Amino acid sequence: MRKLSSKIVFILSLLIFSVTLITASCKSKPSETKIPSVVLSNGVKMPILGFGTMDIRNADDIAKAIELGYRLFDTATIYRNEEVVGQGIKQNGIDRAELFITTKLWVDDSGYESTKRAFQTSLDKLGLDYIDLYLIHRPRGNDVQGSWRAMEELYEEDKIKAIGVSNFEAHQLSELMANARIMPMVNQIEAHPLFQQYKAQAELELLGIQMQGWSPFIGGRGDILSNPTLVAIGEQYNKTAAQVILRWLLQRGVISIPRTNNHAYMAENLDIFDFELTASDIEKIKALDLNTTQFPDWN
Repeated sequence: MRKLSSKIVFILSLLIFSVTLITASCKSKPSETKIPSVVLSNGVKMPILGFGTMDIRNADDIAKAIELGYRLFDTATIYRNEEVVGQGIKQNGIDRAELFITTKLWVDDSGYESTKRAFQTSLDKLGLDYIDLYLIHRPRGNDVQGSWRAMEELYEEDKIKAIGVSNFEAHQLSELMANARIMPMVNQIEAHPLFQQYKAQAELELLGIQMQGWSPFIGGRGDILSNPTLVAIGEQYNKTAAQVILRWLLQRGVISIPRTNNHAYMAENLDIFDFELTASDIEKIKALDLNTTQFPDWN
């Protein structure tokens, strides 16, 4: 009887130890957020929330973002960090097919041949064999039409899954599309509570072009994350002003790419799928619109 009791105690001890290990393992690995996608005009699915990488210089930040659940990563030639993004992807070990990688053609590489070379350089730096979305970064350069022609060919060769532009206004889009064989699938433009871009979004929707917003937090300009209206809205849902901004863009169907190297903020920015802004909330946010760029130095 004593031997039987000893065996029972031993088995129970093993079970308790196993449960402890499993619990510790679960605690050490944060749950991964599943991000909804939008469907571009060519049928390609693109996450509606991504990770901006401008000024990101540490591959660990990219690897951590992937671990948390980010799948869309936005970089550019001019950011000079495509190698870092590639290293972070490799470091995490995620299946390439699960990611959506955007990079951009800079003004200095405008033109047909220059675009082909710049694209291959970006591909090599990222360590990838294709790009999900390639954008003309600005509507400037000596031969934007030549750049687009090269991008159309790269798209047809399946080296790029989708092509688009960034910072193009309506008349610049019209000029590009007048000679294009393939229409842009995305236009990435400034979009945040102080420059809301509803008119631009409506124009893009008529053309079948997906709007993506850069700098949703305006780089901290205008004390946007302390804005009383946004803070008050957030308090209703136990959310921050940053989460309110991202939720507002999400409900508009605008892709956003917040940027941070703070791992806690990375997680916070993903926590926007368990609440919904009301029509009243949205009207209050609309009242903040200054209807002008907050980056005159860039524009």
